[in-house]
Amino acid sequence: MLIRGFKQDIYTCNRCRCGFCREECPSYKTFGLESYSGRGRMSIAWAVLEGKLDLTSELAKRIYACTMCRHCSARCSMDITAIIKAFREELVEGGLVPPEVKDFLENTYKYGNPWKKPREKRGEWTEGTEIRRYESGDEFLYYVGCVGSYDTRGNRVAKALGEILLESGLSFGVLGSDENCDGNEVNMLGEKGLFQLLAEKNIQKFKKLGVKKIVTLSPHAYNAMKNEYPQHGVNLEVMHYTKLLREIIKSGKLDISKGLNARVAYHDPCFLGRYNEEYEAPREILRDIPGIELVEMERNRENSFCCGGGGGNFYTDLFGGGQDSPSRVRVREAYDTDAEILAVACPTCMTMLDDAVKVEGLEEKLTVRDISEIVKATIEGRS
Repeated sequence: MLIRGFKQDIYTCNRCRCGFCREECPSYKTFGLESYSGRGRMSIAWAVLEGKLDLTSELAKRIYACTMCRHCSARCSMDITAIIKAFREELVEGGLVPPEVKDFLENTYKYGNPWKKPREKRGEWTEGTEIRRYESGDEFLYYVGCVGSYDTRGNRVAKALGEILLESGLSFGVLGSDENCDGNEVNMLGEKGLFQLLAEKNIQKFKKLGVKKIVTLSPHAYNAMKNEYPQHGVNLEVMHYTKLLREIIKSGKLDISKGLNARVAYHDPCFLGRYNEEYEAPREILRDIPGIELVEMERNRENSFCCGGGGGNFYTDLFGGGQDSPSRVRVREAYDTDAEILAVACPTCMTMLDDAVKVEGLEEKLTVRDISEIVKATIEGRS
């Protein structure tokens, strides 16, 4: 049993019962039940190890209704997120995953994306632009990911960043229809075999093309390629776009002098912040834009509240869209700052929070924009 490898931590948690992991847990806030919190899931793991609970599909719902945001791990000496991931691997092996998770995994295996979209349509977002295919000798491969490639809102973000990179003179290209899923959510959902398959196929492609540097649109892809791919035999320089964009702006290769008069709150994506400790690059970009007043939500940086889309929930929607869903809670926090713009640096966060603004009826008061879209508007002199 995979969770047996964490037996000491699980038993320590069951004895301690402090509950520090619970108060900021998105699933606990949504469902209000102990079994949906980090501590509750550790109690379930203890009961399974003790033979007091059997692994069932009903129990699996508790384990999968987690965004893997890592807030529990940030508040505890134990890596609760790693234990939940091991628990999910156990459930995958036992064929006990929820139907929504099963569909996600099967579609990603068959089609290279969770929506069963044709692979040849993956690069259609570049139409009407001068963004071209990656060629040997290009400095960067721009890896877009599933959301940027297929989601309508994600398309706009992918295009905005691509056009900024063109404007800066950066040598880069994309894979278009040859791009495949990065596998981060597959890994977080516990399907180790499929993740290994995706990682190795991507690595083979990168090696064949001579890729040395990758810039990712999504923090999720950044996390997988930076932290997981090296275990599969590749050593690449991987950057999230905000770090590269900060360098480009500071080098003077983009004219942002037109500025943007707006009060802006920035939302930290979990896979950029807590997973990879990048908090300053997005904020530095926003601070460098003349006219922007950057304000902070009460929960920010390592204490940022998850949008609810991580751990595969963007696709499986195990949380639903109720009043206490993470995305709606987060949007209300942004509104409380009197910000006009809620800035994000992740296409998953973008779609989750954009939808929440509409449900909350705040379209006339709060706009969700990716940092790439803000920079592009600044260059073009648009408000």
